[in-house]
Amino acid sequence: MDLVATLLALAAMIVAFAPRVPPEWPAATAGAISIAITVAHPLTGRHGDSAPWMLAEVPPLLVLTFVAVRHAPAPRGAASAGLAGGAVALMLVRVLWPGDLAIIVGACAAWSLLAIAAAGAGLYVRMLDNGRRRAVTEAKRAQRLILARDLHDFVAHDVSGILVQAQAAQLAPGPLPAQVTDALRRIEAAGLRALAAMDRTVQMLHEADETRSGAGEPLPGVDGLARLVDGYSPSVRVDLSVEPGLERRLSQETSATVYRVVTEALTNVRRHACEATSVGVTVARVEESVRVRVTDDGGGYSEAAGRGGFGLVGLTERVGILGGSLSAGPQPGGWRVEALVPAHPHRGSRDAGARVSRPTADLGEPA
Repeated sequence: MDLVATLLALAAMIVAFAPRVPPEWPAATAGAISIAITVAHPLTGRHGDSAPWMLAEVPPLLVLTFVAVRHAPAPRGAASAGLAGGAVALMLVRVLWPGDLAIIVGACAAWSLLAIAAAGAGLYVRMLDNGRRRAVTEAKRAQRLILARDLHDFVAHDVSGILVQAQAAQLAPGPLPAQVTDALRRIEAAGLRALAAMDRTVQMLHEADETRSGAGEPLPGVDGLARLVDGYSPSVRVDLSVEPGLERRLSQETSATVYRVVTEALTNVRRHACEATSVGVTVARVEESVRVRVTDDGGGYSEAAGRGGFGLVGLTERVGILGGSLSAGPQPGGWRVEALVPAHPHRGSRDAGARVSRPTADLGEPA
């Protein structure tokens, strides 16, 4: 029976790591069977010969306890972890029975500390996982709010231009046909309603985000990159290469996103590549898109510096909404951040391939 329990615990541990397998079921199954076998020892009169198998059975049960606490939904996870951990706590009955009841209870209580430690470790990692998911969600939400505000500014500019043209047409010298006059008035009224609706929508989106620093400051575009580079650290040489006249060939939202990519990349160089002495920034048109590439010679980001914010995760959300892609990763002697953004995004476009390669998701949020 002890061999069966050990093999089942090992099999359950392996199954727990299989994709699409609820993590609570292997832990509950292995724990319940182990407890049943433990209870069977006193009932059948067996004792004293279980120590080797018990030592082999405990580690898988501890792993199952950890996995259940970390991944399983709270109610089912607590029950399954309780079964697996309880099996560990009661296992000494197999070698101590029959004996002094107080000694058996004390030994089982001490043995249960292993299960408590496994459950505590699982709970701690679960909290880290939840915190990371919340941080990634918040970074994406923040970028969507910023993009909503930027798009409001861009669309409002275009709608305002339509309004001006409609109003100017009504003031043209000479009589206008009644149908033309009526159409111009309706265009003007529709434009005013559209501007008012956009103002209300963006205001509602940002009411809960009013305390976010810089929320009301519009982002510059490609034309602001020179100023950004000039204000960078004097100890790092930044070589900026922007295709001449590119600003005039990009939509406003694309131009602002290019600026945001460069800002985030330069900030990450400052925070995570302290040994960097030079940075290259290249912005150029590639067919119907614009490519942004930022490289440094910092030798790669250290593991310690890599822990932190989610700037590039949120930025990937912004680039993806426009239908582009963003990637980052090591290159010989340094690090690379590269984005490809449509020059004129289509409404509703979104490239499912927008990505941040590991370990970009651990890079820092701009200060």
